[in-house]
Amino acid sequence: MATFLRELSYRHQWLYDSISRTAALSVGGEDRFRTLAFKDLEIHVDTAILDLCCGSGQTTEYLVRASDAVIGLDASPRSIERAQANVPQAQYVQAFAQDLPFEDNHFDLVHTSAALHEMTPDTLNRIIWEVFRVLKPGGIFALADFHKPTNLAFWLGLAPFFWLFETETAWQFVEIDLLGLLSAVGFQRCDRQLHAGGSLQIIRGHK
Repeated sequence: MATFLRELSYRHQWLYDSISRTAALSVGGEDRFRTLAFKDLEIHVDTAILDLCCGSGQTTEYLVRASDAVIGLDASPRSIERAQANVPQAQYVQAFAQDLPFEDNHFDLVHTSAALHEMTPDTLNRIIWEVFRVLKPGGIFALADFHKPTNLAFWLGLAPFFWLFETETAWQFVEIDLLGLLSAVGFQRCDRQLHAGGSLQIIRGHK
């Protein structure tokens, strides 16, 4: 069950941003956190990018610096409105991540950050199938999200955060074999890097 703090963090942008900046300190700050998933990828001005579950455009802001073909998608009308105000260089679509309104083989890169842990296992699987469908052959699914810490000391920060701001889906997510899900859908190569004592995973799935 979601806590009242979770609802407050989504209602008040300053609170959400403060939480994000504090959490990002574990990987060297927000700039680094926002770009970890697509750092060193070859992105051109015409690279077709989908920022999946874009929220208020926190990472979209970095993607539009590299490409003029960025689309942000989120299910929340409030988030889309904020993203349009914050990052007007991108296009935006209000839709659910498990039912993407795009044709097959459309994007070179699909990115998502700190969103998949909010999905039920069934919805997560549907999202991965949809991402695979809309990626071009050779396209990349780049994501950043929670991971079960390999350094037990990092549970001291992650567990209270889950209790205060997340739902049971976050606890389920860190137990999921995400690389296995991606491979089962058809991604040919899946690379993972762990950061912040293993509490953050960066995955790139190649179609």
